[in-house]
Amino acid sequence: MQGLVQWLVTLLGKHGVSPAVADASVRACLLLVVLLLAAAAFYLARSVAVGALKRFARSTRTLWDDHLVSAGVFDRAAHFAPLFVIHALGSLALAGTAPAAWLETAVKAYFIVVVFGVLNGLVNATQHHLATTRVGACVPLKSFAQAVNLTLYLIGGILLLSVLLGREPLYFFSGLTAVAAVLMLVFKDAILGFVAGIQISVNQTVRVGDWIEMPRQGADGEVTDVSLTTVKVQNWDKTISTIPAYALIAESFKNWRGMSESGGRRIKRALNIDMQTVCFADAAMLAKWRQISRLRPYLDAKLAEIAAEEAATGDAGTTTAAAGSAAATGNAVAAAGSVLGNGRRLTNLGTFRAYCVAYLRDNPLIHKDMTLLVRQLDPDEHGIPLEIYVFTTTTEWGAYEDIQADIFDHLLAIIPLFGLRVFQSI
Repeated sequence: MQGLVQWLVTLLGKHGVSPAVADASVRACLLLVVLLLAAAAFYLARSVAVGALKRFARSTRTLWDDHLVSAGVFDRAAHFAPLFVIHALGSLALAGTAPAAWLETAVKAYFIVVVFGVLNGLVNATQHHLATTRVGACVPLKSFAQAVNLTLYLIGGILLLSVLLGREPLYFFSGLTAVAAVLMLVFKDAILGFVAGIQISVNQTVRVGDWIEMPRQGADGEVTDVSLTTVKVQNWDKTISTIPAYALIAESFKNWRGMSESGGRRIKRALNIDMQTVCFADAAMLAKWRQISRLRPYLDAKLAEIAAEEAATGDAGTTTAAAGSAAATGNAVAAAGSVLGNGRRLTNLGTFRAYCVAYLRDNPLIHKDMTLLVRQLDPDEHGIPLEIYVFTTTTEWGAYEDIQADIFDHLLAIIPLFGLRVFQSI
């Protein structure tokens, strides 16, 4: 290369060009040729080599190479081709001149940028690949990937400064201790978010896809993204709430994941019964209720139990009639004496509660392996709350609301059959 340079300089000198101008012109032209060759090498590497790798990745069944393509790893690696051309030929074109040192510095800086760009792509590809696995789906990988990338940027920035300023990397690393307080202030959210991300992943506090409620942050919806510093929640009205990651550790919130994983969603709602409509059951009521097939086993068992108890006590105010048939059980209660306080009697409210239990047990959309209660709460100025506490077999919101509405539609429609009335102000 030096022989070519001298020959061209001599050739230009014969045409009246001064040696200094001739040398500068020749080296500038050679550098331009090197840059054109570097551009050609980059084009070939990106269109031919990288194109072939992309086609190969699309033809395989594995997802890892697809994630490498989507993260741009191959596209960034294509920059090595022009880098090697410039390093190999550029140093020859500028050998023995002051710009040669500048070119060497630029090549080193270019090399650092390309290397850390490829590493950044590898980290992103690894994150996306692990997110498709069962374990990765349960871990906020994005926060860890961002932490690794932040470390890479820090190291790459220090190496780049050391090359550009001609200082040893240890000089800048030692200087970090002097600006640690400033860095902690500037990267406060990142540091707190990183610590929170570790706690979130270890404790499995929040995952992408969880439904959380955090009223202080205005969040009530599905977690769509967990990053190093923020957690994005798409609320039920499709608005987006952005929550600092450390807020999930410092503040309380509700996560509905347990409900989703259990396979059942709770119904907890009460009917307020007008206390003035509660009464003992008479023979006409019993005859009418016995026509309800799901209520008949309860009536037979209770009336038989009452008849046996009255026969054992021999109370003058109670009946000794047998309870072996429907007529006998009805007559037993009807003949229970004129004093209502003597003996045991069925009430319309208790019978209605038994009907609610039987109706819920017969409902295929109610989870039978979870809590199933129909209970009375403390009476108040709005009557006697009769609470339905059950779990549906689905956790899907729309289906859950349909099941809940159907249950209370039915109970509200049938409650007059028991001589009861729902309390309302007007």
